[in-house]
Parts: sequence; structure tokens; C-alpha cells
Amino acid sequence: MESLVIHGLNALLYSSVLFLIAGGLSLIYGVMRILNLAHGSLYAIGAYVTAWSIGAASAAGAPNALLFLLLPAGAVAAAAVGAALEPTLLRPFYRRPEEYQLLVTFGLLMIIEDCLHLIWGPNPLSAGKVYQLAGSVTIGTSRYPAYNLAVIAIGILSALALWAFIYRTRFGVVLRATSQNMRMALALGVNVNRIYIQAFTIGCLMAGLGGAIVVPGQSAVLGMGVEALVLAFVVVVIGGLGSLEGAFAGALIVGFLRETGIALFPEVELAVLYLIAAVVLLVRPAGLFGRA
Repeated sequence: MESLVIHGLNALLYSSVLFLIAGGLSLIYGVMRILNLAHGSLYAIGAYVTAWSIGAASAAGAPNALLFLLLPAGAVAAAAVGAALEPTLLRPFYRRPEEYQLLVTFGLLMIIEDCLHLIWGPNPLSAGKVYQLAGSVTIGTSRYPAYNLAVIAIGILSALALWAFIYRTRFGVVLRATSQNMRMALALGVNVNRIYIQAFTIGCLMAGLGGAIVVPGQSAVLGMGVEALVLAFVVVVIGGLGSLEGAFAGALIVGFLRETGIALFPEVELAVLYLIAAVVLLVRPAGLFGRA
């Protein structure tokens, strides 16, 4: 029983981070109909900025409480980058065929990866001190990192906050109206360009938050954005691209399948995820919650 609880918590931990990445990707696609291949790089920006900020503050002798307050720094940085990219590089491509959008976002992926290498070099950055300061809790006869529980809580609270923001606020109504019929929203006086930049910024904020909260438990390394992007695509393929409910359900499915695979069949852990995604595509091409 104790082992099952720990495996379940590990699955929720992984699902929480995956939802932040895939949820932002789905939000951007659902509103703007653009498939952002650079989304994983924004996750990496969140990880690098948070790791660097906490490392610099720790080296300067900052109090421990400040290190925890610096965790969202990466999310803010990713949101700022997203707010700058949307009106300057992405907006001119909205009226062009999708292959142009894929090419420009893939180019951004490469550029951001090289910028991370240029700024912070090839060596990993770590914010492990925060992980250690959080301590651990007792589960039966085992100890479990308390920081992992905090990540799970952040993931759940983020999902609830995003749902309330989209479905219970005036801005959410305008956002959903724009996603369903952009021309009608424009005719009714909605500033579609402002809605687009706000939606893109929120999606980037989610990706950056995913990177920011994961980096105390693992180092920020080059290439982490590409790996996150691939897994985010698995999530949205299962749940349905453009659906926040699908991103949530897909993240849970992938998280629990991955943890089960690690426990029982570690050699084919990733193969199981891709197999499930392929089956969903065959049975329901739009995903579990997607609209054809």
C-alpha cells in the first residue's frame, strides 16, 4: 500500500508539470489556431531563469525565504518573452498557410535553444537548495520529498485557476468567443489582437511555470525544451488539441501510464505512451475531448 501511494504521488507530480506545458499549448492553439513548436523552449526559459535567479541569490547569501519567492521568476520571464514574440514575429503569419507557422515557430525553437547556450553555457544549472530546504514527509516507513507535494498542489491550483479564469470571468467569455468565431468577435468590437497577445502570454506563462517548479528537483539542461514539447504533444493528442479539459485528462493518463511503465516495464516506458497516443488517433482522431 505504501508503495502504491508513493507511485501515485510520483504520477501526480509528473502529471502536474505536464498539464502546465500541454495546457498552455492547448490554450494557444484553441484561441489562435497556431501550433507553437517553440513552446518547449519557453518551458526551458522558465527553468533556466529560475535556476539562475535562485543560484545567484543563494551565492549572495540571501535568506532562505527569498529563494522560494524567486521560484516564479522563470514564469514571468517566459511570459515576457511570449508577449514580445507574438506581435513581432508570429502575428504576420496568422493569415498564411500552416506550414509557414510551423517553420517560424521551429526556427524560434532553434534560436531560443542557442540563446540559452550563449547566455548560460553548456553546463546544467541547479536550484537544488530549494528542494533540500523543503525537507520531507513520512509516508509509512518511507520519506517523501515535501517539495514534490508542493508541485502537485501548484499543478492542481493552476488547473482550477485557469478553469475559473476561462469559464467564470468576462475576459474568459471574450476569449472563448474569439476562439469560436474571430470575425464575429471583431465585428462586435472585440480587440482581437489584444486577446491574442494575452492568450499567448498566458500560455507562455504556464509553460514557464512548469519549468520553474520542476528545476529544483532536476537541473536545467540544454535540450530539455524539446523533450517537454514531445511529451506535451503526446498529452494533447490523447486529450484533444485546443481543449483544456483534454490537456488535464491527457496529463493524468500520461503521468500514470509513465509511472506504471517505470515500475513494471522500464525498458518500454516511452513506447507505451506513444502506443496509447497512436491508438487514440486511430479510434478518435480529434482526441478524447477534442472537436472534429
